[in-house]
Amino acid sequence: MLDLLSDLWAFMRERKKFWLAPIIIVMILLGGLIVFAQGSALAPFIYTLF
Repeated sequence: MLDLLSDLWAFMRERKKFWLAPIIIVMILLGGLIVFAQGSALAPFIYTLF
């Protein structure tokens, strides 16, 4: 996983594609939120957000 992130950062730094960083961060946060809330009591509240 760390290798993937370091390769992604090297790609963004070399190609000057820093606008991808916020998109990737939001995707990781949403993925973590979905995984975290999958088996918890927060699930009904998360579904109301979408």
